[in-house]
Amino acid sequence: MTDGPKILVVDDEPNIRELLSTSLRFAGFMVRTVGNGAGAIAAVIDEEPDLIVLDVMLPDMSGFGVTKRLRASGYVSPILFLTAKDSTDDKIEGLNSGGDDYVTKPFSLDEIVARIKAILRRTMQTEEEAVIRAGELTMDQDTHEVFINDEPIDLSPTEFKLLRYLMLNPNRVLSKAQILDHVWEYDFNGDAGIVESYISYLRRKLDAHTSESLIQTKRGFGYMLKVPGAKV
Repeated sequence: MTDGPKILVVDDEPNIRELLSTSLRFAGFMVRTVGNGAGAIAAVIDEEPDLIVLDVMLPDMSGFGVTKRLRASGYVSPILFLTAKDSTDDKIEGLNSGGDDYVTKPFSLDEIVARIKAILRRTMQTEEEAVIRAGELTMDQDTHEVFINDEPIDLSPTEFKLLRYLMLNPNRVLSKAQILDHVWEYDFNGDAGIVESYISYLRRKLDAHTSESLIQTKRGFGYMLKVPGAKV
């Protein structure tokens, strides 16, 4: 048996539960599966999972309803919604109910595994380190303070979230779609212009304290926070 993170899969379709269980176990996770909302709540009480893959359309209650009850009870670990609904309104409802990500059916098993790994990476780093450091930058996630070479930088809440995502992924090119997904948490109807605007705001504030721009534009690909010596 593996000692990997514990994943709870909640779906009323047995074949989907089996497919996800097999793929996740192969990827090194410990997996438990249930077929309805009541079973999900009982499973969380019995053995709190590190992440839940939760179908929205369940026979006894909606996945959004399950999420609200779990969050109200104090469960704070990530929840990844799995559903055939793909409208922006559905995504907003899911995220507002307390979800962390959203995958639509039909889905790729490789994508599910990759998203789970990415969510857990972010979550575990956040839990282990209140302070994030990337080169000259220091961010305190508890106080929401940011420093560059020990000089304080005044950022808006959105600029703070954007910089945090860049700092957690140093020297990696992040597409506009990735930034929208992780900073704004839904797709803004594909309006990538908002990313350009906030990158510009953030870059201007950082550049006032450095001799070389830390945020680089990779035309046709996205943006990268350049941090010499940082691991990708």
